Amino acid sequence: MAFRRRAKSHPLFSQEFLIHNHADIGFCLVLSVLIALMFEVTAKTAFLFILPQYNVSVPTADGELVQYHYGLTDLVTILFYIFIAIILHAVVQEYALDKINRRLHLSKVKHSKFNESGQLVAFHLTSVIWCLYVVVTEGYISNPRSLWENYPHVYLPFQVKFFYLCQLAYWLHALPELYFQKVRKEEIPRQLRCIALYLVHIAGAYLLNLTRLGLILLLLQYLAEFFFHMARLVYFTDENNEKLFNVWAVVFVVTRLFTLTLYILVIGFGLPRVENQALDPEKGNFFSFLFNNILFR
Repeated sequence: MAFRRRAKSHPLFSQEFLIHNHADIGFCLVLSVLIALMFEVTAKTAFLFILPQYNVSVPTADGELVQYHYGLTDLVTILFYIFIAIILHAVVQEYALDKINRRLHLSKVKHSKFNESGQLVAFHLTSVIWCLYVVVTEGYISNPRSLWENYPHVYLPFQVKFFYLCQLAYWLHALPELYFQKVRKEEIPRQLRCIALYLVHIAGAYLLNLTRLGLILLLLQYLAEFFFHMARLVYFTDENNEKLFNVWAVVFVVTRLFTLTLYILVIGFGLPRVENQALDPEKGNFFSFLFNNILFR
């Protein structure tokens, strides 16, 4: 399975070989894990890579509900989906962005920015649809009180935990992609800051048991980012067309107002009313730490 057409072969294990074949290498690793599912001896280990771990049965009025919490084994699952993200990144680049670039004949600077925005448009659109589906089906929008009631939210539904693992995998995959895509040196600090901010905030919501609030905030953030990068793509194809930037400006302001409102509602009014406000990391309660630490808020 070749993701890129290569005019010539490169020495095995050389940097050029790794750069031009990184998606194929990732595909082979993913395929190896999938093949391991076929054998009883290796199936249990393979499931560690593919499925979220730390499932528990939580008693409910209708019986038992399987939910999840986090642990170190999540790093194994994230690693697997990092390779999935690398493969999907190569597919979008090869079969969509490269074909459009050949028609537009962009300069090197615009070519790099077009690829960046093209990848992020695909990611943000997928994440917005997925995140909206999760918050609607879990009832976080129809019942805003669920964002802070019964905190800490130690146990997560499958789709919530899987969403967070995939989000962390995507932003971690963006680090080696800086090397694989040969990003210009002057662009690296900006992209590293962006990646680091996403990782810190997503991991923070996940580890501090604020996953419900984090889902809503990610939905708002990704919605604004989708319009921004979509506007950049349109601008690169027609520099006289800046209408989408006006749409993005409106969406940006609206989403920031909702973000501020959620901050006041959840951090200012909701969480201070929870019964147990003592710091208890073993039970996943970080309320007093959050409330007294302005940096983490």
